[in-house]
Amino acid sequence: MASVTLTDVSRVFPDGTRALWRVDLGIADGELLVVTGPSGSGKSTVLRVVAGLDPVSSGSVHIDGQEVTNLPPRGRDVAMVLQDAGLYPHLTVAGNMGFGLKVHGVPRDEVGRRVSAEARVLGLQAQLRRLPRTLSAGHRRRAALGRATTRVPRVFLLDEPLVNLDAAERTRVRAELVQLQKGLGVTTVHVTHDQSEALAMGDRVAVLRDGQVQQVATPAALLDRPVNRFVAEFVGFPDMRFVEAAVTDEAGLSWLVVGSQRLRIPGGLPGPLRRHVGRRVLVGLRAHLLRDAGSRPDCPVDRRLRGTVTRVERMGHADIVGVRVEGSELSALYPPYAGPAGGAPVELAVDTAGAQIFDPVTEAAIWHGRGV
Repeated sequence: MASVTLTDVSRVFPDGTRALWRVDLGIADGELLVVTGPSGSGKSTVLRVVAGLDPVSSGSVHIDGQEVTNLPPRGRDVAMVLQDAGLYPHLTVAGNMGFGLKVHGVPRDEVGRRVSAEARVLGLQAQLRRLPRTLSAGHRRRAALGRATTRVPRVFLLDEPLVNLDAAERTRVRAELVQLQKGLGVTTVHVTHDQSEALAMGDRVAVLRDGQVQQVATPAALLDRPVNRFVAEFVGFPDMRFVEAAVTDEAGLSWLVVGSQRLRIPGGLPGPLRRHVGRRVLVGLRAHLLRDAGSRPDCPVDRRLRGTVTRVERMGHADIVGVRVEGSELSALYPPYAGPAGGAPVELAVDTAGAQIFDPVTEAAIWHGRGV
């Protein structure tokens, strides 16, 4: 088992494209770190740099305190699972799972024992003699994981291992993967574009944008205390929506002025907002902070917003309703199949204590309300 450290790592292609730029990232021994971000943000490049498949343009990579920046992949003792599973098509499941052990000179009997043991854990006993082309997508993913886990490397590198699985299978394999990683205690870097998957799996989550690390934190901290608008918008479902407002303080009462409407900030202005009085800010609101005012008769009138319905998403457990408010679209949470029709006027009860405030120019966080 091992820690992994990237220090000031950049990866610049010959045409000048920056896949990674001055990345500092530390993964603790035994930690499951999930790296997420939009397409092209550099997620897979992080894995390839750790694996030694891509050279770094500058900076250094250490595994368990040893610098491996210039070591070839074979010298790093890492195992990588790719998006397409990467199984050898001419080998059976058992052959694929035992391949790494054979390459490292493990005796045949020991290979058989370890493959059988991992097959039981992964539910692959009935598939051991089958070729990859005869397997379902889920079984191919399990076989690829089994090939990595039979030899227990110092570091697992997982590149979108659950992509293209149906929702039910993805949930099952995701749970099995976390259980397997915790059981083995192997340091793991897991890349995914699916931020819901990132939040469900990671001990910590690193959010990338344009090759740069935006924030590394626990899932709860990413939701409660995003460092900027990008992280707040990218992480969490439904995504955070924003409306511009002016901060005012009148006769001891604090307000967010949203166009022709006003929201009172209970308890007065938080310290970080005091220097923004008279200035404009971005107010970030998640759907659970906005409810039908008709269902909240006790909500004061100074904590309500009026708007017009733009969309209704039936999620089964709830309706996510888009509401146009003063030129911006917010998302509100309604009971299942209770969302109003498109174009209908609505009034929303707003839990302003849970709002998050950002600078409209730098988009950096100014103040975090009560956590989710």
